[in-house]
Amino acid sequence: MDASETDFKAAARSHWDAAAVGWDQHTPALHAWLRQTTLAMIAMAGVQPGSHVLDVAAGAGDQTLDLAERVGPAGSVVAVDLAPALVALGEQRARRAGATRVRWCVGDGENLPVEPASFDAAVCRLGLMLFPAPLQGLREMHRALRPGGRICTVVFAGPARNPCVAALMGTALRHASLPARDPGAPGGLFSLSRPGQLDALFHEAGFRDVATTAMDAVFHMPTVDDYLGFVRSSASPVLQILAGLGDDAAQAAWDDIRQQLSAFSTPAGWAGPNELLLTAARKPGLAA
Repeated sequence: MDASETDFKAAARSHWDAAAVGWDQHTPALHAWLRQTTLAMIAMAGVQPGSHVLDVAAGAGDQTLDLAERVGPAGSVVAVDLAPALVALGEQRARRAGATRVRWCVGDGENLPVEPASFDAAVCRLGLMLFPAPLQGLREMHRALRPGGRICTVVFAGPARNPCVAALMGTALRHASLPARDPGAPGGLFSLSRPGQLDALFHEAGFRDVATTAMDAVFHMPTVDDYLGFVRSSASPVLQILAGLGDDAAQAAWDDIRQQLSAFSTPAGWAGPNELLLTAARKPGLAA
């Protein structure tokens, strides 16, 4: 790993640690937003009762508990995340839920702290696009899977299909006097959204039977201010962009963001359109 990647990961770890409590507090909203996507991801990864599953970039563990419920007492889940604060919150959530077959560990998705060929399935929900080297992350998940094991990842589609996220990021960058980012630049929310890109990476990592599916995931909140409360307390990429602004400049940025996002207010509440890409694949070979 070169110095730029080391610095990138150190900054990401620091910001996600700082955002961890807010992220955890908004778990009910995240769960509702991603419920159907998560169920589809679990099914596409072939997770069944008794499966041993690797959850990469697990965050505070919302989907981890869904996995634990699916695998049941005969299965197991190993949840890995870069941020120690998120891992600690995930461990607490698992204990409260009585999910005794979940093991948590701090680790880099591009250098997973797991044994080779030790899992039946691997998932990564809204994490892979934030990796500076996503191909390496896929190679690591390939290494962790048994022959015949399955994988499913979830990332954001392109800016045109995610207008509220694009407006949020674009407005933040403008107020921070930063240039508009190339959507395909490594480590960004839209970095894996180019048509055909995911399939090519999965094939290069050694996977077969690769297929990518687009899925709508509207983020419903009572009001735009509720959504902004979520963003301000938990959305690390935006906080990173605005971190260097003074109080007045930061408030002006948030006021402008609110105005931009108010376009998605409806009589029934705030509804932010999102489109996610689910990529499923298989490691060659026959399952043991």
